[in-house]
Amino acid sequence: MQKKLIKVNPTDNVAVALVNLSAGEVLSFENETITVESDVKMKHKIALQPLEAGDRIIMYGVLVGKASARIAKGGLLSTANVKHESDKVTGKTESIGWTVPNIEKWKDRTFMGYHREDGQVGTENVWLFFPLVFCENRNIEILKDIFEKELMKPKENDYQLLLRSLVKSETGGAGNEAASNEVNLFNNIEVKFITHQGGCGGIRQDSHSLAKLLAGYVNNPNVAGATVLSLGCQNLQIQIFKDALDAINPNSKKPVLIYDQQSIGTIEAMLSSVVKDTFDAIKEANKIQRTPAPLSKLKIGLECGGSDGFSGISANPTLGVLSDNLVALGGTTILSEFPELCGVEQELVNRCIDDKDGKRFLELMQWYEKTVVDAGSGFDMNPSPGNIKDGLITDAMKSAGAAKKGGTSPIVGVYDYGEYINESGFTLLCTPGNDVECTTAMVGSGANMVLFTTGLGTPTGNPIAPVVKISSNTELAQKMSDIIDIDTGGIIKGEKTIEEMADEMLDFIIDVASGTIKTKAAILNQNDFIPWKRGVSL
Repeated sequence: MQKKLIKVNPTDNVAVALVNLSAGEVLSFENETITVESDVKMKHKIALQPLEAGDRIIMYGVLVGKASARIAKGGLLSTANVKHESDKVTGKTESIGWTVPNIEKWKDRTFMGYHREDGQVGTENVWLFFPLVFCENRNIEILKDIFEKELMKPKENDYQLLLRSLVKSETGGAGNEAASNEVNLFNNIEVKFITHQGGCGGIRQDSHSLAKLLAGYVNNPNVAGATVLSLGCQNLQIQIFKDALDAINPNSKKPVLIYDQQSIGTIEAMLSSVVKDTFDAIKEANKIQRTPAPLSKLKIGLECGGSDGFSGISANPTLGVLSDNLVALGGTTILSEFPELCGVEQELVNRCIDDKDGKRFLELMQWYEKTVVDAGSGFDMNPSPGNIKDGLITDAMKSAGAAKKGGTSPIVGVYDYGEYINESGFTLLCTPGNDVECTTAMVGSGANMVLFTTGLGTPTGNPIAPVVKISSNTELAQKMSDIIDIDTGGIIKGEKTIEEMADEMLDFIIDVASGTIKTKAAILNQNDFIPWKRGVSL
């Protein structure tokens, strides 16, 4: 029989409804009787004790808000009676020990990856096209059209076939035709394309930040090489990009073809050179084969978006266990979304091995919050209408659940946006909580795969790294089956433990990393890329 309530931490004074509850319903919970005060939708929280205005609300063992009005025992927590509040942190108060998980069954497992000369291993083999400035977006789109048509031979999608059948039925032509089954000319490499709205205008710092991000994409082990277009006069000069690439990997031998339109002259002359040179480079990159690699070569970004009241008790803790297992195996995991770490700073500071990292984390958090406040907003504005509707009513409540993706392992490094992560272990990266901006940043810092939890559903993908979509509840997995790869709803139903789900997930990502399974985002060709301009973004 499924439980109706769950208390995440023994010190919590609220519980999460696992099913819809009715007003007047009497529940037996932890040897106490609780009468539900009003109808409560699943994923929302009820008080386990009477709360007066100003009382602290504890969930996940941390402060996630304060009562703004009286809440009876069994009463629903809502935006009408709860306001955002989090404890202030000034520094490290203790060092948190870590019990290393038993990884005996995983220590000899491998994935089939693309080995690069610098020792990194890719889960994909991509030739990447991108501009240094938005003025070259049109030329990138021209290249995308011709390279995808001639090299990738994309199959006609169902919508195209449907429209064709409708047109032919109106014109008296033949009915629907089978999709093209032509084989790709190069079956061991993909071509991917990035466009953006940066590189000029704005402030010069924006261009330097974008240069670091794009350099990170070139250095990512999933990229075999790149074709880069420059106009010539933009803020993001070719030399700035080269300097950023050299700062990340001064000994890189990865092929990078750069073309400057104003130096070359006509579009025809430039694109003709691009096509000829890039074709030859892609032929060489296509010769790279997958070979076995230890799981320590996985570098995984941990992301959540469209979260709900179940995210912090099913999908996110599953990622936490997986993160701990991967770290124990010598791999790397990345937790970001700094606005969604508000309220759990003390635990994260205490987990930093080096006190300097704890100090840097707090400085980045304080800087970030100040920029938001200076713009007339605050972290308390972070929960979206969808978050609130499904039980995440304060930023601290959302953050405490989001942080569960990071498990319990020590923090070996704290990185700012655009910095490349080369060390093994659990790391923090300063990014917005915005789904695409965050995913874009983690891949730019070296992630060769992203695990993305969601309770409401989102199609987010990435041009060069597989994005595995993980639902917090079975209803979502069934309703949006075209975007969800893994369902952790069995945890909510009591059918699986978090540890069992983490084992299943690790098996799945080994298959994704080996190229034997394509993610739903990849099947949908969902290639999202949005740089962060370091302004206000939650």
